[in-house]
Order: sequence, then C-alpha cells, then structure tokens
Amino acid sequence: MKIFDAFHNSSAGIALLRWTLGILLLLHGIAKVTGGVGFIEGMLGKMGLPGFIAYGVYIGEVVAPILLLINRFVVPAALVIAVNMVFALVLVHTGDFFQLTQTGGWKLELQAFFLVSALVVALTAPKTGGK
Repeated sequence: MKIFDAFHNSSAGIALLRWTLGILLLLHGIAKVTGGVGFIEGMLGKMGLPGFIAYGVYIGEVVAPILLLINRFVVPAALVIAVNMVFALVLVHTGDFFQLTQTGGWKLELQAFFLVSALVVALTAPKTGGK
C-alpha cells in the first residue's frame, strides 16, 4: 500500500536506532560518573583482573554514546559499546542467561538490546570519510 511507502526511510531508521542506543546508554554512563565504578572494580578483582579496567566503562557508556549522538566515528563507537556489553554480560550477568523476569521477559533483554543494537549500528553505518 502506498501509505506505508512514506515509512520506508532506511537512513531515518538507522539514525533513530543510533540515537536511541546513544541516549539510553548515556544515561547509564551518567550514573557511573555520579556514582563511581567501585562496584565494577570489585568484580574485576574477584576475577583476578586489574581494577583500572573498570574505568573503560566511561569510554563505553559516556564517550561512545556521545560519538553516536554527534554522528562521529560511529563504527568504532558502536563496536566499543558492543565490547562494553560483553564485559557487562560476563562480569555481572552470567547467572542470568537462562532466567526470565516475573512478567515472562528475558532477564537480559536490556543488555541484549544494547549489544545487538550496537552491532546493527556498526554494520549499517554509512561509509563516510572521517565519520
């Protein structure tokens, strides 16, 4: 139907996904900026990893989302977010992979959204010089 043709706009769809990912993840980053990363440092220490790695969350949850929002270095930023989400899944959510919420949703649906959206943004970003 012709009415649905108006909604076919791949560029707008990709931009909407990029902005949604950037805004939602940046809110998590702001919480890390105001609350610190001690929680993450402790988990890394339990795994035998150096605590300074925790500061990488600022890159994955503040810098990378800002880059998505300003449409700069989109592919590297999206890939940083994907790596950040893999760390989050391994450090915090390994016991949740086969868990459901009380309402029947997958316990990791938010983390899955962030990870898959970051991969989709990286895979669909237009090829442009310097961006």
